[in-house]
Amino acid sequence: MSLLTSHDVLAAADRIHHLIARTPLLSSPAADEVFGRQVVVKAENLQLTGSFKARGALNAVAALSPAARGKGIVGASSGNHAQALALAARHFGAPATVVIPDDAPTTKVEGVRALGARIVTYDRASGRRDQIVHRLSREQGLSVVPSADSHPVIAGAGTAAWEMLRERPDLVAILVPVGGGGLAAGTCLAASHRTPAVSVIGVEPETADDTRRSLTTGRRVRIPAPVTIADGLGHTQPGALTFDVLHRLISDIVTVPEELIAGAMAFLWRHYRAAAEPSGAVAFAGLMAAADRLPPGPVGVILSGGNVDWTRYRTLLDTAMTRKDNPAHAPAAALLH
Repeated sequence: MSLLTSHDVLAAADRIHHLIARTPLLSSPAADEVFGRQVVVKAENLQLTGSFKARGALNAVAALSPAARGKGIVGASSGNHAQALALAARHFGAPATVVIPDDAPTTKVEGVRALGARIVTYDRASGRRDQIVHRLSREQGLSVVPSADSHPVIAGAGTAAWEMLRERPDLVAILVPVGGGGLAAGTCLAASHRTPAVSVIGVEPETADDTRRSLTTGRRVRIPAPVTIADGLGHTQPGALTFDVLHRLISDIVTVPEELIAGAMAFLWRHYRAAAEPSGAVAFAGLMAAADRLPPGPVGVILSGGNVDWTRYRTLLDTAMTRKDNPAHAPAAALLH
């Protein structure tokens, strides 16, 4: 395949615009005052299936031939891509099989099941999900739709930033979570043709910093399976395609501790009335941690998803609120008032 460019994102936007929700940009005068600049949040928690993943999955399945769709599709995911893949399969009349870790949040698993996909589970610590996917593909003739490392998935994911920049061409930076790297790579592509330049800041949990390490060394680095509340970002190595784009185009990578991710969830609810899952709040945690590293001017933050079990969500928010008086968590505390 040829090198991905912003034209691939524009083509994806044209292909899927009638299939997805055009999610809103949220603003908060109180948050703007805290950060000393305008901050707009792209609410992909309001996207179909509750995350940005619908964009890439729909674009990828739309690109398959009718014959390939008829045989069926397969992909692996911690939950959000699985739901998106099940939705895309249902829309195009294709059988879908999704490979999900056995500890995936119940909300995500139930969403997949409700859309009619077949579920295969594996152990996150010891299982090799990609091997399972390729075995199913080989044995059953299924087309593989990766969660991130795919040209059409990356291009489809980039349509979220493309929409942001059409609505707010004055943004000087966009903060985006980094897991498999599809959303970050797509965001870089969407921003790459803008004049003046738009900085794209990737944000990872401190314990899941495979992309930061890889960009630092100039090659893809594998890390042990990370433990993080941001279950959608628990990757061990960047994909080949996503790393190529990020290596060329991303401006910076920020890592954030677990308590700041929970703090970002609380801040998003308090000031934007937006319910974010931990992975979905990571980019905002990056803003809380590194606002002083950004160029002056308005910034955008992609809230990538909102699929979180209610009991877990309530617990994380309660914990974040009680930490606000703890001096050990001063960065989060200052922004939670």
